[in-house]
Amino acid sequence: MTNVKNIISTSVAVIATGAMFACVAPFASADSAQTSAVVSSRSFPKASSVKKNLFAESTSTSVDENSKWGGIETLDVPQTESQAEKEAVAAAAAQKAADEAAAAQSAAAAASRSEQRASIPQVDLGKMTGTGTGTGTGAELASFSLKFQGYPYVAGGNTPAGWDCSGFVQYVFSQFGISLPRTSGAQATVGTPVASLADAKPGDILANGTHAAIYIGNGQVMNAMNPVQGTAVSDVSVFGGAGYSIRRVM
Repeated sequence: MTNVKNIISTSVAVIATGAMFACVAPFASADSAQTSAVVSSRSFPKASSVKKNLFAESTSTSVDENSKWGGIETLDVPQTESQAEKEAVAAAAAQKAADEAAAAQSAAAAASRSEQRASIPQVDLGKMTGTGTGTGTGAELASFSLKFQGYPYVAGGNTPAGWDCSGFVQYVFSQFGISLPRTSGAQATVGTPVASLADAKPGDILANGTHAAIYIGNGQVMNAMNPVQGTAVSDVSVFGGAGYSIRRVM
């Protein structure tokens, strides 16, 4: 009896197991069939047109001329200058100021010379003792030379319009009928030599290779000095310590 039950139980178990496999197999087969039927496809459609340049569009500067921006459109923004431009402007201003100062100084100097000349007494050579006759004394010549104080110095000149040192000496002596060489070096060799300044007399010539003057006494000379000082009296230190000859011609 027990064996019969065991046989029945075993048979039932076999039948149940067979039924289970019978049900699973179709499902597996159906699933396999469905899986094999799946095909791939695009997630997004293929682009068929070129996109616009969005960046270029976003930087457009087109503005409606009637647009209102709270008054900012009327602001007067000053233009800035580079350092080089600033330096150029400053240099131009400095040059202009220098030119104006030079022009003013030149005008003032010209006015001063005109005023100085206007104040110089005109010399009547015909009334001077010994003028043009080859006669007269050294003292008279020295006195005559003093009439030209303030006259202009002009390099190479030898007239009252303008003279240098030797031109002045030559001119003064010419008014007394005495012809002298043109240069100071040559004038240092004319006439009779005088031993020392202590022996010099008014009308003697003091000269060396660079300067010439007329001695007027008391260690002083009358001479054409330079463009600034013109023709004036000075002491013998005008020779700057250099040696000079003392020559007497009258």
